[in-house]
Amino acid sequence: MSKRIIILGAGESGVGAALLAKAKGYDVFVSDGGHIGTGFADELLAAGIGYEEGGHDMERLLTADEVVKSPGIPEKATAVKAIRERGIPLISEVEFAYRYMNGSKIVAITGSNGKSTTTSLIYHICRHAGLNCALVGNIGVSIARQVAADPKPLYVAEISSFQLDDIVSFRADVAILLNITEDHLDRYNYQFQQYIDAKFKIIANKREDDCLIYCADDEVTATNLHKFSNLTNLLPFTMKKEVRQGAYIKDEEMLIKVKEQEVRMSIHDFALKGKHNQYNTMAAGIAATVLDIRKDKIREAVQNFESLEHRMEPVATIRGVEYINDSKATNINSTWYALESMTKPTVLILGGVDKGNDYSIIEDLVTEKVKAIICMGIDNQKLHEAFEGKVALITDAGSAKEAVMKAYKMAEKGDAVLLSPACASFDLFKNYEDRGHQFKMAVKEL
Repeated sequence: MSKRIIILGAGESGVGAALLAKAKGYDVFVSDGGHIGTGFADELLAAGIGYEEGGHDMERLLTADEVVKSPGIPEKATAVKAIRERGIPLISEVEFAYRYMNGSKIVAITGSNGKSTTTSLIYHICRHAGLNCALVGNIGVSIARQVAADPKPLYVAEISSFQLDDIVSFRADVAILLNITEDHLDRYNYQFQQYIDAKFKIIANKREDDCLIYCADDEVTATNLHKFSNLTNLLPFTMKKEVRQGAYIKDEEMLIKVKEQEVRMSIHDFALKGKHNQYNTMAAGIAATVLDIRKDKIREAVQNFESLEHRMEPVATIRGVEYINDSKATNINSTWYALESMTKPTVLILGGVDKGNDYSIIEDLVTEKVKAIICMGIDNQKLHEAFEGKVALITDAGSAKEAVMKAYKMAEKGDAVLLSPACASFDLFKNYEDRGHQFKMAVKEL
């Protein structure tokens, strides 16, 4: 009799896990507490995988030999609590996929900010160098789906803390920890240390030959590193000092050193602009060097990389005003990085579902660079309290179209309009992609 596996959640992660489980001969069932999207439901039907939506049949759930949990489902969910109480093994999709990777190499990237950009840049460098690889995880397709449909010798994976929470044996050949700032604390009992510990699980199973690429300038990372005994093959990146191995920037030049390999490159040649992207580029450059990619290929790829949609994405320049879509900035630190890279007087569009933001973090940058703020959300009171008197003008908008029209009237030639909300999008939009698309559409209609 085949092992019974139940998948909690039927999004990209859950359906990917279900398809892999089916391919490996498990008795599979998918259970989603909400509505399953039409595309995902069609995939499950086509694969002959049974499913339920709109609630969980707890009796059936507790017959599982093992449960694979989608990352969006919190530990406090009733179904998860019942599974834990029954003692049924519960793992993440990342852990499940790892069982079937059969010796493939994994570059795994985590951090509070810059994950998607760094992951995409590493993938771009690898592809440019001709490597047979896949972009997976929190970006691209789920790891399990890729392993089921088209296994690769190399995976470049963006991994969130939620995905790391339920790993057992997963390990990366190259682990990258970009930074750790307060985010998602509602999932970690408002205990920052619990979130820090989740991020560090990226090296929980690290072997001596595996390397850890990390930001030496990130205080939270630096102060927590000493807790681990498996800290061999460390490759820091920094702007504050020279390092013997890793990467640093000095006199506007990036220098990467990995064993005997050296790569030099002017920061002015980076396709990605802004100080935060210099950190991301250093991390990606180290990873590429570890993978033995030729230095000329690394330089070329770093120069011709195109930025991601919804991440400091140039939309248009209209009447001398530049419009930038940074809808993926769903926390205050992401907006800090966006403002830090701005070189023009800025009309800033902020707002959405506040995740306990401390707006004082961006106060100095707002005072220095922002001429007006448009609050785009249902409840903007906290934003008004934080910024009234700090900028010349602060106003509200109830839609992307209204926000863009107001920005158009406020901005002058030589200014920029920046959508960098610092908040989740679920009050007015389906998700940050929907918010970004609506913003871009409104700009293009001007």
